[in-house]
Amino acid sequence: MVLKIFFPQCCNTADSGLLVGHWIPGHNSAVVLAVIHYPFIPGQVKKYLSELQSQTQVDLTVLGSWSMPKEGKEGMDSFLKDLSTIFPQKCWLQLSREIGKRGFICQVVQNNGKLLQDREQKNGDESSEGDKIILIHYDQRKVMLSQLHPVQDVSQKSDIEPSELRLVFQTVAQSQPLFFLDKYDDGPLKLTHWQSEGREASIIAELLKQASVPVCIFLTWLLSLWHWFCMVLKMLFISSKLSTCVQSGYRAVHFKTVFSPKKAATHMEFMRKANIFVSFLLDIALGLLLISWLYRENRISKLADTLVPVADRVAKELQELLEWLMGAPAGLKMNRALDQVLGRFFLYHIHLWSSYIHLMSPFIERILWYVGLSACLGLTFALSVLSDIVALLTFHIYCFYVYGARLYCLKIYGLSSLWRLFRGKKWNVLRQRVDSCSYDLDQLFIGTLLFTILLFLLPTTALYYLVFTLLRLVVVLFQGVIHLSVDFINSFHLFAIGLRICRPYRLAEGVKFKVLCQEPGTPLHLMMEINPLKCSSVLQCYRTPTYSCYPKDSWAALCKKLFVGELIYPWKQKTDKTD
Repeated sequence: MVLKIFFPQCCNTADSGLLVGHWIPGHNSAVVLAVIHYPFIPGQVKKYLSELQSQTQVDLTVLGSWSMPKEGKEGMDSFLKDLSTIFPQKCWLQLSREIGKRGFICQVVQNNGKLLQDREQKNGDESSEGDKIILIHYDQRKVMLSQLHPVQDVSQKSDIEPSELRLVFQTVAQSQPLFFLDKYDDGPLKLTHWQSEGREASIIAELLKQASVPVCIFLTWLLSLWHWFCMVLKMLFISSKLSTCVQSGYRAVHFKTVFSPKKAATHMEFMRKANIFVSFLLDIALGLLLISWLYRENRISKLADTLVPVADRVAKELQELLEWLMGAPAGLKMNRALDQVLGRFFLYHIHLWSSYIHLMSPFIERILWYVGLSACLGLTFALSVLSDIVALLTFHIYCFYVYGARLYCLKIYGLSSLWRLFRGKKWNVLRQRVDSCSYDLDQLFIGTLLFTILLFLLPTTALYYLVFTLLRLVVVLFQGVIHLSVDFINSFHLFAIGLRICRPYRLAEGVKFKVLCQEPGTPLHLMMEINPLKCSSVLQCYRTPTYSCYPKDSWAALCKKLFVGELIYPWKQKTDKTD
C-alpha cells in the first residue's frame, strides 16, 4: 500500500499543531491544507471546520498532528498523539521534523491502534514489500489558482471518474474561503497556510463590484433596446449585407456577455468574458491610434483629394479594357454583334458610375471626416466601414460580374438541357434525376438550332464572364483580408496569451515530480511542479467564436460554382437560402 500525502510548502516551518485537510475518496491520498497552532480548544476546532464545510462543500477534517521542534516544548509530541481519540479518523497522521534534517518523519496510526510505518525508513531497502509513504510538496497558491486541462464541466455528469490529481486540484481550489482570511485577524485559532492579502485589500474591489451591478443592468437594457429598435425598423436584411451592421450586432452580443450581472459559472465562461473584454480594450486602443493618425496633418483632406482621381483612373482602365474586348482580344474571333451589344452596355454603366462619383466629390471629404470618427468605437468598426466603402466604390464591378455570370449561367444550363435532348433524355424535376424521353422531329430540329446558336455565342459570353469574374475576385480578396483582420481582433484571446506568458501556472496541462529529499529514516519527498499549457493548445482552446468570414464552401464546390456561372456571395451562410 502506498500512502500519498500532499503537503503545502508554506507549512514546512509552521508551529506544532493539527493538520487540517481532506482525504481523497477512492484513493489512498490525503491533502493537507493548513496547520492549526497550539494552543487550541478541540470544540472550537470542530466548530470552525463545520463552518468551513458549509462554505467550501469540502469534507474538511483533522488528518493528524504536526510537530515542530522548539525549545521549551519537548513534551508536545506525546500530547498531540493523544488527540487522535478526540478527532477519530481511519488513519491518524503523525508528521514531525528533527533538527538538522530536511525530511519529515511520518507515522500513520490506524483506528485499531496499529502503527503503520514506512518500510524504507525502517530498513532502507527499496525492494522490500510493504507499506510506503510518499510526501508530495506543492505550492498552495499556484495549485489553487491553476486550472487543469482539458477542462471538465462540473455541471455535466460524466461516467468517467476524475483522476486523483484532478481531485487534489479541485480540493485546494474549493478551499479558497480557508485561505482568504484577514491577515491581522485575532481569532481564537491560529493557522498556517498560504496567506492572501486579507479582506482589507479587497474592500475597493468589492465596492467596485457592487457599483458595477447597476451599470451592467443599465447597459444590458440599452443593448436589448437596440435589438428591439433593429427589429422595428426591419434592418435584418441590411445587417446581413453591410459589414458595419454585422460588426455592431456582434459587438452587441459581446457587450451582453461581458456586462451580464451574473457571475461566470465555469472556467471557460470566465476566460471567454475576460478574452472578450481585453480584446475590446485592444480594439478601442487601436481605433484611437488610428484617429490620432487620421486627424493629424490634414490627412483626411489628402485622402479625399486622392480618392476621386483614383476612381477616375479605375473607370478609365475599365473603359480601355472593354474597348479591347470589343475588338479582337488576344487574336480571338468574337461574335461581332453580341460583342458590340455587351461592350456598349457595360460602357454605359461605367459612364453612369463616373457621373455619380463626380456628383459626390464635393461631399467626400465631409463623409470621410464623419466616417473616421467611427474608429472611436474600435479599429474593427473602422475596418468594417472601409469594407463597406470598398463595396460601394466597386459596385459597378459587382454589377458587371452579376450580368456576365447570369448570361453565362443561362447559356451553360441551356446547352446542358439541349445536350440531354440529343441523347433522348430529360431532367425529371419531381424525382430530381435524368429520365429517358422520346422527342418528335420538330423538337429535335428546334433543339439543334438553339444548341448551335448558344454554342457559337458561348465564347463571347465566356470571355466577358472570365474578365469580370477575375475583377470581382480581386475585390472579394481585398475585402476578405479586411474581414480576416476584423475576425482576428474579435477572436484573439489576448487575456489567455498574457496569462500563459506572465502566469503560466494558471493554465496547467499536467504536473511533473522531482525528488526533493531522500534521507534515511524519512519517507520519500517529492516536489510537484506544474506543467504550463502549450501556446498552441491555448490558441486552440480559448478561441472566441465569431461570425467568421471564411468561405462556407469547399474549394471544389467554389470552383464548380465559378465554372457553371453561379453567383458567389461571401456573406452567405450555409443555412441561408440560395436562388
